[in-house]
Amino acid sequence: MSAPIDTNAFVGYPDTLSVRAGERIRFHLSSEAKQQADVKFVRVRCADADATGPGIKYRELASPIDGVHAVAFHEAPCGSFMLVPADARLAPEGAFSFGCYVWPTRLLATPQTVLARWCEDSGRGWALQVSRDGLHLRVGGADGAIELKTDAPLEQRRWYWVQGALDATTGEMVLSQCRLADGALPEQRREARATKPGGWRLDSQGPLTVAAHALSATGGRCGAHYDGKIEAPRIAEGLLGIDALRRCDDLARPGLADAALIACWDFSHGIDTLEVLDRSPNRLDGRLHQLPCRGMTGVHWTGDVHDWRLAPREYGAIHFHSDDIYDCGWPATLELDVPADWKSGFHALRLRPVDGSAAETFITFFVTPAADAKRAPLAVLAASMTYMAYANSALRLHAVHFEVLTERLLMLTGDDIYLQEHPEVGQSTYDHHIDGSGRAYSSWLRPVLNMRPRSQPGNLAIDSHFLDWLEEKGIDYDVVTDVELDRQGAGALAGYRVLATLSHPEYYSEAMMNGIMAFQNAGGRHLALGANGFYWRCAFHPKAPAAVEVRRGMAGTRTWESQPGEVHLAGTGEPGALWRHSGFAPQKLIGVGFSAMVYDHAGYYLLTPDAAEPRVAFAVEGIAQGERIGDYGVRIGGAVGIEIDRFDVGLGSPPHAVMLATSHGLGPGALPTPEEYRTTVHGLDGEQNALVRADMVFFETARGGAVFSTGSISYVLSLSHNLSLIHI
Repeated sequence: MSAPIDTNAFVGYPDTLSVRAGERIRFHLSSEAKQQADVKFVRVRCADADATGPGIKYRELASPIDGVHAVAFHEAPCGSFMLVPADARLAPEGAFSFGCYVWPTRLLATPQTVLARWCEDSGRGWALQVSRDGLHLRVGGADGAIELKTDAPLEQRRWYWVQGALDATTGEMVLSQCRLADGALPEQRREARATKPGGWRLDSQGPLTVAAHALSATGGRCGAHYDGKIEAPRIAEGLLGIDALRRCDDLARPGLADAALIACWDFSHGIDTLEVLDRSPNRLDGRLHQLPCRGMTGVHWTGDVHDWRLAPREYGAIHFHSDDIYDCGWPATLELDVPADWKSGFHALRLRPVDGSAAETFITFFVTPAADAKRAPLAVLAASMTYMAYANSALRLHAVHFEVLTERLLMLTGDDIYLQEHPEVGQSTYDHHIDGSGRAYSSWLRPVLNMRPRSQPGNLAIDSHFLDWLEEKGIDYDVVTDVELDRQGAGALAGYRVLATLSHPEYYSEAMMNGIMAFQNAGGRHLALGANGFYWRCAFHPKAPAAVEVRRGMAGTRTWESQPGEVHLAGTGEPGALWRHSGFAPQKLIGVGFSAMVYDHAGYYLLTPDAAEPRVAFAVEGIAQGERIGDYGVRIGGAVGIEIDRFDVGLGSPPHAVMLATSHGLGPGALPTPEEYRTTVHGLDGEQNALVRADMVFFETARGGAVFSTGSISYVLSLSHNLSLIHI
């Protein structure tokens, strides 16, 4: 028996997910044990290692950087925070006060820093911290450190005002916490005081930070990360009481009436950016790192407005997480000027150890055609936004009902174990942060384990079955990705006669939806070969372009819900949730939309009587009425499975569309999506509910365009068996 292949002896990521032939791409690599890697590039034909299917197929490519390269180890610095560069005005010589609103979501016995100018290496400065036991003030100077506590326990998910005050000359310290009034709960205040004879020499020589503190004077790395919301942090001169320091809540005011304001950071300004404005005359502006969540409801939220653009003052909070990760920030290990003659497609950097051990890592990227290259007749659209939404999904590890839901034993893979041992690389938008809140962001600037050959079969592996089928049939194609479609709109598809979207293009931005609609209405022909597509309204973050932002809303098939008032995307301001709830259901685009999930056995299609119409004869040529279509397939066993879509004129399916075929053979494990029913009743499953079905649909669009939709994710898993050629 051969040893299992270690797929994580090397890990890494590209600086860009897609690159034009002839342009440059960089790879950022790390290895805990292997010091050298044998490097080779491949063009992937099938990424699915399932032995019952085509198997992994790729072609090796020659590149200028083939050969052995050193690979160093790098840590993934997770945890979001705000940083203000070191400035002498942040260290006044006399007395000063500092505070902010907090809404903690994960209180521990160990203190977490909410506001600080503290250097861990030197032990100098000050840090305002929270823990399960209450509020802490940590102060250190050349002659040692001291800690002051309120010893008044804090509660999670309640708003508090917390503040500290210091007089470096007299050594006086004051610590105050105030639980804000909430419903039947009255306001509650606690205070602690101490004095250090001789005063303090506090200069930490470092930056000011929010939601963490600096480990060194350079501020490049931080620790003691805080989980929860923070709003309106500020610093002012003088030993101020709670009411005096909170008086600058009205951020439109230039400062305090009874004290000089040093800084007051307004999280409600520039919500769609990573910059934080200081409202004081000093303009000590900050910058956010590792992409915490903005556009979050704060202490002033009334519930009257649910769009942060309309009432930004009510959205003055930022939710920080100790496990946020946007960019690992590793140095580039390899740079490749992609040869101009490389054909577009799914590509990967392959890494193998030089010692001959059973290890192999792939890092996926996509090569798109050079700007001046001749276009193939067919453009295959890689669903990169969806791949990112699912990147490093640990749902099967953490969902308590996973084995019951899927009716199979969970078998852990090497990737599963790696994610458990290295949570710092981050998970998917289906997972939860360590504090229990949903993950709104996913980025490709970190190792992504489930978007590569030999990984747990997922979206990319299923999609690659179509590439294998195209190669087998000798059909020429180019690959473009969601990134180009989002940035360029319909221009990304210019010059193509046919577009193929694959098994599960679930996550779509407005530019992408409009781009495909424009392509179809300009005469393009669209093969929609999957299901549960064009479902979630989301966006790439304009200021963090490697990140997809998802807000779950209150409906749809979801593993977490956005908090009330927090459905709008921070990066663009548009509503998140389902496209259906924005009036652009998938049926309007491709004729079918998400109907059900299939948890047991797959089904098949039978032609409908409408398939006899002459205008669709080319699409069903050679298929007889009553003949089962797709009663076979890799892994699922049928062309109708996993997730399925149905035709519905009421949701926007074109009335002139022809339903060529519809599904049969689904069982009690085929269950409708939550938005498909309004109350729980008997008869919801696939054996009894006529709405639980997959429909194969064709319709014409303007200028000779057309759309063919299969309505099933597992459709492409049946292509390699014996499916007739689609006429494109």
